[in-house]
Amino acid sequence: MSDTTLTPAVLDALCGELTSANRSTSLHYPGESLETQPVHTVYGGAHLFTADTVARIQRTALNALAEYAPDSAALASAFEITPDMAARIRPLVEHKLQTVPVEDLRIDFEDGFGNRADAEEDRWAGQAADEVATALVKDALPPGIGVRIKTLSEELKRRSLRTLDLFLSRLLMRSGGALPPRFAITLPKITSPAQVSTLASVCDAFERAHHLTPGQLRIELMVETTQTIFSAEGRIALPALIAAGRGRVVGAHFGTYDYTAGLSITAAHQHMRHPVCDFAKHVMQVAVAGTPVHGSEGATKRMAVGRRRGAAGATLTETERRHNADVVHRAWRLHAADVRHSLSGGFYQGWDLHPAQLPSRYVALYVFFLEGLAPAAERLQNFVAKAAQATLVGDVFDDAATGQGLLNYFLRAMTCGAITEHDAVRLSGLTVAELRGRSFLAILNSRKQR
Repeated sequence: MSDTTLTPAVLDALCGELTSANRSTSLHYPGESLETQPVHTVYGGAHLFTADTVARIQRTALNALAEYAPDSAALASAFEITPDMAARIRPLVEHKLQTVPVEDLRIDFEDGFGNRADAEEDRWAGQAADEVATALVKDALPPGIGVRIKTLSEELKRRSLRTLDLFLSRLLMRSGGALPPRFAITLPKITSPAQVSTLASVCDAFERAHHLTPGQLRIELMVETTQTIFSAEGRIALPALIAAGRGRVVGAHFGTYDYTAGLSITAAHQHMRHPVCDFAKHVMQVAVAGTPVHGSEGATKRMAVGRRRGAAGATLTETERRHNADVVHRAWRLHAADVRHSLSGGFYQGWDLHPAQLPSRYVALYVFFLEGLAPAAERLQNFVAKAAQATLVGDVFDDAATGQGLLNYFLRAMTCGAITEHDAVRLSGLTVAELRGRSFLAILNSRKQR
């Protein structure tokens, strides 16, 4: 009597059906992008952008750090962290601001720019493109840059597409057909997949006309309407919106204030940690998990700016200086708490609206990663050993996603500046090449061949 019930023919048929289904799943969920995700996107009105914008942001951020947290003791007090942690991270924050203060930037033709006369918007579109072209030549752009256009609603669709046309045409003309690396077009207030599809078609036309690499123009979706969470049919909306981008969608940015306003939440209660925001972001995470699309958090609106200003040439009194410091420190703590909430929820990127928010962005990041570094290091070392042993003896190791998640922790800590590459190698037990490869499966395969 046979030890099995299923005949080889039946087993082959069943496995054949599974092969097709498994391949389809792999096609739809190829895994997270191995491209480094920026920790933030700085948004600023198009009328304010110049070729030295990043330098100006850097100066303002460094001045804020020097004035309101001049040493580690002041930093510890401002953020209510331990003196040891403050002493450890303040040099890191200062170094980050001195080297790569802005990781990603959007030139905003929407809320940060407002509704202006057509001739005025035309002029600013051309001028912003000129400034980007100048900064590109001077190597003065951040690692990532792009534009946020107006919505493609019935009222604004022509204005929005004209601005994009003017900006891109002028930029490509001035730059000799070159685009900045990681250039993205952010689409706000989306209400239907057709709007995303139309923007993808515009990108197709530009790439053909200017001989750009197909897919070079990338799209980011603003998730700030209820229609980007659920469709009219009651389905989760993001998969259809992403599909409408025909492979161009690389990011989904949550818009806290438009989304909460759309749910009739009053201004006093519109904030990043509102339960309705957490719900929407959970839906976002489910929709993009296992795909190359990065999720991004929204912004903290309270600015870290002292309210007391002395007259020209006058010096602030001690009372006025203390008042300003109190205002800035409270704004920093709020921003850091919002960033911490985002990080703990699995959102590693957010918006920043003012240069003085950069110190609190990096303080929150570094505290988050350094606090969890030791247990993560132990878990990753044990995990790599367990996985490598399984592959060596021929067992199937079916938890690569967890390994990739632990690896991503170290990669994010390293790329944001919380730890150095040397620290990551020492703590993780991986080689430099394995870390730079950014793939847990590649690590397993290489160790299997040793």
